[in-house]
Amino acid sequence: TYAQAAMAFANGARSVTHVYNGMAPYHHREPGLPGAAFCFRNVFGEIICDGLHSTWGALRTYFTNKGPDYGVMVTDSLRVKGLPAGTRVLFGGNPIELYEDGSAHLVGPGNLAGSTLRMNEGLRNLVEKACLPWQTAINACTLNPARLIGLESSKGSLQTGKDADLTVLRDDYSVEAVFVGGKRRF
Repeated sequence: TYAQAAMAFANGARSVTHVYNGMAPYHHREPGLPGAAFCFRNVFGEIICDGLHSTWGALRTYFTNKGPDYGVMVTDSLRVKGLPAGTRVLFGGNPIELYEDGSAHLVGPGNLAGSTLRMNEGLRNLVEKACLPWQTAINACTLNPARLIGLESSKGSLQTGKDADLTVLRDDYSVEAVFVGGKRRF
């Protein structure tokens, strides 16, 4: 509930995992966990940005409300990422199947079980499909996750003294190069 979330935040919780998913929906009489994620400005919200777990409008609404500093883009990628549609594997003891659209579903009930989203695709989705400002989108993929886990002094942005881990993207968001510790690795 909203009240439970408020109590958790007051006692040190810093993030909401998979905003919108596996939660009671936002309602004007009981805003629930999504409402708390919107309302508490200094709480991070991790959200799957594949367009399947949440619509582009829901993503835009969430990130616009949170501003550039507390939204975190997550992939929720499963081990079937990169495998052909129709692939079936066990996940937590449950059979899942990869669909044509890149989503992974529980075999039988068909519920979403995860995603096959890549980080560069998530960035593209935030900019091109959710229509977010570049700074909000790039922070959601870089600086905000580093801040959430306490690594902002070494990760998340390009500054003197930081680790120099970076990915260079082409105009179409495909990966051009990857540097780890300042050394080209791909």
